[in-house]
Amino acid sequence: MIEMKVMGIALDTRTGSPIVVLHDIDNRKALPIWIGSAEASAIIRKIENISVSRPMTHDLIVQIVEKLEGAIDRVEINDVEKETYFANIYLTTKDNQEVVIDARPSDAIAIAIRVDAPIYVTANVLANGSVSCDAAKDEEEAQEFRNFIQSIKPSDFEKLLKHDKESDQ
Repeated sequence: MIEMKVMGIALDTRTGSPIVVLHDIDNRKALPIWIGSAEASAIIRKIENISVSRPMTHDLIVQIVEKLEGAIDRVEINDVEKETYFANIYLTTKDNQEVVIDARPSDAIAIAIRVDAPIYVTANVLANGSVSCDAAKDEEEAQEFRNFIQSIKPSDFEKLLKHDKESDQ
């Protein structure tokens, strides 16, 4: 799992649909997820600390969990299938039981940012949907890897095989 933070909300210039953009802690990868207008509004309200006179849906969910003496521990965006993302919200009850709730990523994110719960994304989801935020660093790492590959000699593998054989005995 890779921890991500909300970078912000953007609009798809082709469709006008809102997109929540997550980024990793090192700001190397960004994960755009298309979401609904209501969820985008809820996320923006929290990011910009805009208060409303009555609790909105995500605030209400947080209040319910807290009134029941539970806690929202984390959110995991764990799968993507045909451009549809899947998430789970992890709660702990007052009896210290873990409860996993299936959720849309947009709702899970809107809830997580209200309680400062971490947002995690599986490596598989990140590999399938992320974009690079630092092309120069990516190229530098790719060049380092190419240099490493070119420097490998067959005798290096021989040493590894010998070491593995000795550790098996």
